[in-house]
Amino acid sequence: MQKNYTSVKENKRLKKYIVLFSLFLSLIFTTIISPNIGVKAKSVIQNGDEAMKRLGRVRAPELEGGQGWLNTDRPLKMAELRGKIVLLDFWTYCCINCIHIVPDLKKLEAKYNKELVVIGVHSAKFKNEKDSDNIRQAILRYEIEHPVVNDGEFEIWSQYAVRAWPTLCLVDPDGYVVNLYSGEGHYDELEQEIGKIASDFRTKGKLNEEPLQILLEKYKVIPGVLSFPGKILADEKGQRLFISDSNYNRIVITSLTGETIDVIGNGQIGRVDGDYKTTSFNHPQGMALSSDGNILYIADTENHLIRSIDLKNKLVATIAGTGKQAMRFNDFGSGDKTALSSPWDVKLLTNYLFIAMAGPHQIWVMDLKTNEIGPFAGSGLEGGVDAVRYKAALAQPSGLALNGRFLYVADSEISSIRAIDISDQGEVSTIAGSSELFGFGDQDGKGLQSRLQHPLGVEFANGLLYVADTYNHKIKVIDPTDNSCKTFLGLGKPGKEDGKSPSFFEPSGLSFAADKLYIADTNNHAIRIADLKTKEVSTLKITGLTAPSGPEPKEILPNREDVKVTVQKIALGKNELVIDLKLPTGQHLNPESTSVYRIKPLDKNIQIEESLRSVSVKNPKLPLRIPFKADPSTQKTSVEVQFTFAYCPINDAKGVCKLKSLVWNIPIEFDKAAKEQVVKVNHEVK
Repeated sequence: MQKNYTSVKENKRLKKYIVLFSLFLSLIFTTIISPNIGVKAKSVIQNGDEAMKRLGRVRAPELEGGQGWLNTDRPLKMAELRGKIVLLDFWTYCCINCIHIVPDLKKLEAKYNKELVVIGVHSAKFKNEKDSDNIRQAILRYEIEHPVVNDGEFEIWSQYAVRAWPTLCLVDPDGYVVNLYSGEGHYDELEQEIGKIASDFRTKGKLNEEPLQILLEKYKVIPGVLSFPGKILADEKGQRLFISDSNYNRIVITSLTGETIDVIGNGQIGRVDGDYKTTSFNHPQGMALSSDGNILYIADTENHLIRSIDLKNKLVATIAGTGKQAMRFNDFGSGDKTALSSPWDVKLLTNYLFIAMAGPHQIWVMDLKTNEIGPFAGSGLEGGVDAVRYKAALAQPSGLALNGRFLYVADSEISSIRAIDISDQGEVSTIAGSSELFGFGDQDGKGLQSRLQHPLGVEFANGLLYVADTYNHKIKVIDPTDNSCKTFLGLGKPGKEDGKSPSFFEPSGLSFAADKLYIADTNNHAIRIADLKTKEVSTLKITGLTAPSGPEPKEILPNREDVKVTVQKIALGKNELVIDLKLPTGQHLNPESTSVYRIKPLDKNIQIEESLRSVSVKNPKLPLRIPFKADPSTQKTSVEVQFTFAYCPINDAKGVCKLKSLVWNIPIEFDKAAKEQVVKVNHEVK
């Protein structure tokens, strides 16, 4: 291993080749090219200014053809956004470049919160990404707070002649396209352009500075003790589980049976080193444990850092990365001075830490003795080229596993599993899946005959390679002796069933201990355990863990009105909560809009099924009826009911819809003499 590392480090010809080639690629392949457009890459990636000069002044097409809207109560029209600066973000949630620009969009939204409306246009690469419920999970995972339209059939994409992910389209308050921006790294240009447009249109009196009222997906869910856990590491010797509780920005340590041992991180986004309570992360992912079990290494993904945790002294330190995303190719250098780009997983072999560097489509290696870090495999070109390490092309590597001289890689964007021979002058080969960027599917078979869909995790155990086939919602198994790949667990669709016919929801991380496979079932916010002998799956019950403390997120209810309610006297029994509305004459609930209701019992005496506590439903039938149970000893209690809805004229398709939130705080008394068992609340909307 030492010889191998030294040969890569000191090969000057190789370093020069990689540097020049990667600089070339950074100019050309700043995006993922759409499969729907039959043109060469060099004609696809154009300068936005030059393109717009040729086109002249172009009216932004209407946002039609989408298959549903998220983070909003209704479909948005370009016509109704006159007076606003609009920024359309064409993205797909698998794409690392798309993920990279989310922080830029958040900064722009914060700076221009009155003038700017950002709209995500989600044009899916993978079949799994076409589903609006799956896009909703991605919106929650990436904490997106602007409206998103599901453009699963590329209708809006085609109207705007988009060619690659991500693409940003800036539209002025008169509804004309100002510029197109392909790829990432355009924050400074956008910030200046938006500022100039805002100033010009404010002077003309044509700028609408009233904030757009929207209903975010995050207000429709009730948080649990884990939030989108990305990776997991089982330590059989120490009888511990390490969980990357990614969206709570912390590392959770439990026993193998689920008792909480410790929590590392304050739960807030940050990059502070120190003790467990003060340290902070930014959506951490993969982990590796030292052979003595005392040091835990973390891929702190959205901080673009590698962190180490001294488990004995309970201290966290940064060992690689500058905290800023690398925007160009980096050669070998000191860990503290070398910028990284979205490290997604780590795997330790003696003193060498292998890193799945998703951003530049490479595997990196860090010498923990010298603290030097740099590329180990992958040219920087995104693709599925098998070759010697420095010439091979990878595609957003996101999971790692080791077996002797082979490092296995979940190469997510090419939907394949790659094997890297880590010996001197070793090669990269594809052992399962396709060699094409769009060659995904769900098919058992040998080698290139098999198909996966955006796998994010791998684990080697008992001579077999287990794969988190993320977008197929399955666990698959590969026999490296003949590269046969077959379904091991999962139904191919989202779910959360335990037992011998289990289901998962975008599982992302795997780890093996004591004949059990531990699974980070990301979108189910759960850790699942698969018994490899019986193939039976259970959900780990974590005890002693709570969601991170800190300020409660501010709950925004558009056009909130608190409705006074008199005491409701009812009898115990088959109780029911009934909600009804009387809308103005000629108005109805918008059939295209999603209404949301939340039921909040203010004490433990009222029991309502979790699935009924927070519900979003399209065009609900009134009155709403929600069953509940009460403790027999209860005499008095109260329930808060929130109902957010949009209503508009019945016979006028172009009429203005209004968004309204009603809140009832209902005092309830249980009286044996009462005849009614129903709590009724209603309101006349004016």
